Amino acid sequence: MKIVVIGGTGLIGSKVVARLAEQGHEAVAASPKTGVNTLTGEGLAEALSGTQVVVDVANSPSFEAAEVMRFFETSTGNLLTAEAAEGVGHHVALSIVGTGRTPTNDYFLAKRTQEQLIEKSGLPYSIVHATQFFEFVRGIADESTQDGLVRIAPVLFQPIAGDDVAEAVARVAVGTPLNGGVEVAGPEQFRMDEFFREALASLGDPREVVTDPHARYFGTEVTERALVPGEGATLGRIRYGDWPGNKP
Repeated sequence: MKIVVIGGTGLIGSKVVARLAEQGHEAVAASPKTGVNTLTGEGLAEALSGTQVVVDVANSPSFEAAEVMRFFETSTGNLLTAEAAEGVGHHVALSIVGTGRTPTNDYFLAKRTQEQLIEKSGLPYSIVHATQFFEFVRGIADESTQDGLVRIAPVLFQPIAGDDVAEAVARVAVGTPLNGGVEVAGPEQFRMDEFFREALASLGDPREVVTDPHARYFGTEVTERALVPGEGATLGRIRYGDWPGNKP
């Protein structure tokens, strides 16, 4: 089966391509690096020729409100149009757990807009909602740092390894379209402030983590369960303590 992975040269995309190839599928990594640009449409029709499944794990290069919205609206619109023309039978997208729970967050709002475009497209689809990746721990800490202090809210947090995300996406891609979504998360749930206090210590990062109920998560205060899945979520196998990246 030919499966095109949009964003297939990135962190998650490259892992998805590898897993699909191991299963014997013709997995194609599509990104600007390989001559496929979903914003301009360059190379898109050619890449999708003869494709049965499209997996979209591409991410916006900018998190600025207008730019991130433009990226997901334009990229997803171009992709869905090209898929309809080619007769692609399954569109799979990677999104975030809780996109509908934090409507004031610009990135979450853009991802929810992407989901709605997919839902209204008329194409068979599946959406994989994942919690934050272990690989983003340093980035989240950097974003949360003010005057040398890492300010984190004491809300629930259930991060997941990128390998487990890729495994879930690849599994959904070769299955029957859900015409709905599935949530995936790590096997352990933490208080976010406590997690970052321990995670930064294990990385040898000397920054102090301050518990702040009003701390912002990428610009927005989040509620107790905004970042964790509901009941029935698929849980990854890799614990943060066992993840190779949790050391300096």
